[in-house]
Amino acid sequence: MSNQPVDQSRRTWVTMACAAGGVGGVATVVPFVSTFQPSERAKAAGAAVEADISTLKPGEMMTVEWRGKPVWIIKRSPEQLALLGKHDNELADPKSERKLEMTPEYARNEHRSIKPDVMVAVGICTHLGCSPSSKFTAGPQASLPDDWPGGFLCPCHGSTFDLAGRVFKNKPAPDNLEVPPHMYLSESKLLIGEDKKA
Repeated sequence: MSNQPVDQSRRTWVTMACAAGGVGGVATVVPFVSTFQPSERAKAAGAAVEADISTLKPGEMMTVEWRGKPVWIIKRSPEQLALLGKHDNELADPKSERKLEMTPEYARNEHRSIKPDVMVAVGICTHLGCSPSSKFTAGPQASLPDDWPGGFLCPCHGSTFDLAGRVFKNKPAPDNLEVPPHMYLSESKLLIGEDKKA
């Protein structure tokens, strides 16, 4: 082993080369890792979307986007649930039997949901594709009947839907709101767009 002096300029170049290689490696890895997330194009094509409903209070609604469509998630209050079965004779398709492809089997019940208090529906009117407005307060109000149970009013042509997304009779909308495929990942997390566990 020789006792020759260390060439400091050479050491500096080696250090700089290592640093540049490390930066280059990180620059290569970051885009690669980001490919694991669904792209906007994949989301628009139908990639499943997670929704955290832990802060949703009774009577509140949140909206997530799936396949470029608004999907409503409503936490129905006990009072809202109590009104659901009281107006079936006024609905065009109370049991969602007309277009089975619009309501998964697990949502073909009075609540049109997996859990009675949480409704998941595509927020697009089945008439001409407008987005209905929420009219959750029961009772008489403008453009609604005096015995209004709470639900949705389409501002375009006046179709009305109850708080299970079922359309009332004699309205332009021919069908109930679509219930997208969905499942619970936990008590507070929903997956919209998939309903089969791998």
